[in-house]
Amino acid sequence: MPRKKILIVDADVASRNFVARKLIEQNYEVLQAGSGKEGLISAWRDHPDLVIVDPVLADIKGEEIAAKLKQDGRTADVPLIALSGDQSHGRIKSCLDSGFSEYIAKSGQAVAILNDTVNRLFGFGADVMEQGGLLIVFLSAKGGTGTSSLCANLAMNIAQYQPEARVAVLDLVLPIGSIASIVGYEGSQNIVTVTDMPPAETTPEFFRRELHQMNIWRFGLLAGSPDPESSNQMKVGRIWDVITAVKASYDYVLVDIGRSLSKITLPLIQHADLVSLIISTDVSTVPLTKTLLAYLKSKGMRTNSLFTILNRVIGLEGLSKTEAENMLGMKINIAMPYLGTNFAFANGHHQPFSLKFPRDTASIIFQDTARELAVLAQKIRLG
Repeated sequence: MPRKKILIVDADVASRNFVARKLIEQNYEVLQAGSGKEGLISAWRDHPDLVIVDPVLADIKGEEIAAKLKQDGRTADVPLIALSGDQSHGRIKSCLDSGFSEYIAKSGQAVAILNDTVNRLFGFGADVMEQGGLLIVFLSAKGGTGTSSLCANLAMNIAQYQPEARVAVLDLVLPIGSIASIVGYEGSQNIVTVTDMPPAETTPEFFRRELHQMNIWRFGLLAGSPDPESSNQMKVGRIWDVITAVKASYDYVLVDIGRSLSKITLPLIQHADLVSLIISTDVSTVPLTKTLLAYLKSKGMRTNSLFTILNRVIGLEGLSKTEAENMLGMKINIAMPYLGTNFAFANGHHQPFSLKFPRDTASIIFQDTARELAVLAQKIRLG
């Protein structure tokens, strides 16, 4: 895939060069302009994929640049980012009103925010996400719903259902990953170490060759952050490259985000082939789930990509499937039975539930659910 091209328009040479170096480190091609006029000429001539503008320019205001770019068919769809030392509310509003997608204040955190924003704006476009393996995201509105356990067990059952398919699991639960302890992974490779690698090294071939294979689980695992301190050091701007490369290497990519909804994980949900929402039978989970669903729909999540699982983790008490559906005002696809101490026993021995207890009714439900997830994800991808 060709490198994305970014144009920086900033009269401050030192600031412009600093930002350019940081973007080049992220494997972007960078163009520079020192004035608004030069920026417009470069944008129309060089066809950048994204433009970063300091709106405080001597010749043309940033708002005017944005308006001209948005009104021209050559650049109308190019994302625009304002990067400025002017943090006034009026300037921020006028820039966003004129066509800028984002406004970032120049500060000590600006580069990290910029990397995240750049990758979020075009790192997970629909064209990219429709390439490579099927992406299934697991999330919940509340902790303690068994999201990570379900993700791992359903990934194993998808691999069992389609033995010729390559399956990968990525743990993006923050600040501490949760799948490694379930499947018994003790290696040093994780999302933090991989995002710290140079972009040229984290190729599809690298993940095909180096992603740790959990043999009994039948999938490759990219473990989550081992501790909160490591999570703080993670280069979030590289996550999009990593997931794109893994998708190019595997047929199914299951990403566990738990309740870690953020600007990092939102694009995954927006462009996933399937979103598996885990709901607890705990009454207090329902209003949180309704709030989460309303937010995701407002952010463009496709309703046909949603697959709901009611997981009875708190015991035999709690809501029934019908009660939960009535409270949520929506259909629940699958209701998992209470797995009792068997689930904890299987997790404690780092074994898939359906291998440890093959005759348990829940094992049949895991198998059926995995088939449904695989078939539905394929159907949605094909349109």
